[in-house]
Amino acid sequence: MVSLKLVERGIGLISTVALARLLAPADFGLVAMALTIIALLELMGAFGFDTTLVQHPDAQRHHFDTAWTFNLLFGLAIAILLVALAHPSAQFYTEPRLVAVMYCMALGSVLGGLQNIGVVAFRRQLEFHREFGFQLGRRLASFFMTVGLAFLLRSYWALVLGTLFAQMVSVLLSYFVHPYRPRLSLAGRHDLFHFSRWLLINNIIGFVNNKSADFIIGKLGGAVSLGLYSVAYQISSLPTTELVAPINRAVFPGYSRLAGDLGELRTSFLNVISMIALFALPAGIGIALVADLLVPTILGWKWLAAIPLIQVLAIYGVVVALQTNIVYVYMAVGEPRLVTYIAGVQLVLLLLFLVPATWQYGALGAAWAFLGTVILMVPVNQLLIARRLNISVYEFAAKLRRPFLACVAMGVAIHAVKGMLGPDQQMAALVSALAACVAIGALVYSLALYSLWRIAGRPDGAERFCLSRVEEALAGLRTRI
Repeated sequence: MVSLKLVERGIGLISTVALARLLAPADFGLVAMALTIIALLELMGAFGFDTTLVQHPDAQRHHFDTAWTFNLLFGLAIAILLVALAHPSAQFYTEPRLVAVMYCMALGSVLGGLQNIGVVAFRRQLEFHREFGFQLGRRLASFFMTVGLAFLLRSYWALVLGTLFAQMVSVLLSYFVHPYRPRLSLAGRHDLFHFSRWLLINNIIGFVNNKSADFIIGKLGGAVSLGLYSVAYQISSLPTTELVAPINRAVFPGYSRLAGDLGELRTSFLNVISMIALFALPAGIGIALVADLLVPTILGWKWLAAIPLIQVLAIYGVVVALQTNIVYVYMAVGEPRLVTYIAGVQLVLLLLFLVPATWQYGALGAAWAFLGTVILMVPVNQLLIARRLNISVYEFAAKLRRPFLACVAMGVAIHAVKGMLGPDQQMAALVSALAACVAIGALVYSLALYSLWRIAGRPDGAERFCLSRVEEALAGLRTRI
């Protein structure tokens, strides 16, 4: 499932790069303003019914029908509010073009509420291949339509219309891939809200944590600054937080089934953390190391101001990637209020840093505020999960030690390669330097990780799962040769 989801994320990365080449930072910033307002309005329906249906041990048809009914009602309500707030929002951002964008986005909210709730059963029943097919179809439709419109229009309307088309395809595809046909019903509201009320609070806090910078940057810096921040976040987060998202999505049902067996849940959690570290650490640190080559080569010269943003946000993504799986443990064992308390503390810390940092240093200050906040929250998260699953600091750190040391070796190698190639502003030289850094960095990381794993006695875990298969493949290749 995770490997298949990586394909979907790869399409998202290609889409972002292609659109960044065709559109300007201001185009992304304008659409980000509208999406931030939509995300704010969606909080009134952010009860996390999908998560509740996956976690509920005995979800029946009336639970699914109730969730779909509420999604439809919330979609209609959000659409009405978007139309009503279009002009006030344009005045807030001093951006008159925002009015028409929000009118169009209102239609997308209605379409989103119509999606077939039956597709949630894919995750509940661990049918991840069907979940992947559904998500991949949505992603491909959005990619081809949005990029095609960007070629034709060369304006922010490509992003707006592409989003609407993706919503339409998502609705149609959801009814095609799953036979469930929802009906209007509120019969299961008590069971859903018993668990979802905490998810609502978590989602509200999560929104402020994730989207507060968009409001502040958009207001103080305008569409250009917000566009730079938005694209920098997408580029830096794709190989880390976006890489981890499908892993978390895949393991949550398994965690829920192991909630009554603390020993098995503990083992499963440590194995997942090991797998996350194996890929998220080199991906995030690698992005930060080659950002000065990546931006002009992949995005173009008009995005150079995004380089320091990508470097800071890439490290932020690594820290977040190593912590987010903890939340799914609490959700699986039925402790959403603990997630709320943790997120609340993080929110208070973030706001203390975010407002003055953004006011003083703009988008880069916001990036540093996010990084500083998650670093301060690491001891809190580790202490709580250690108590819940009886995990020592040493056991957790052991899952990170070898990937981290391999990343150090990778960093030294990339720094040496960049030093040997020297600075050159010619595009051909930049492409060659980027390719050399990526190839050598990946090779050094792999060799260092393998060596450390062999020195440690080939212990069980994610490294054994991956590296032993590499050994088998190489042995087979030698045999054929």
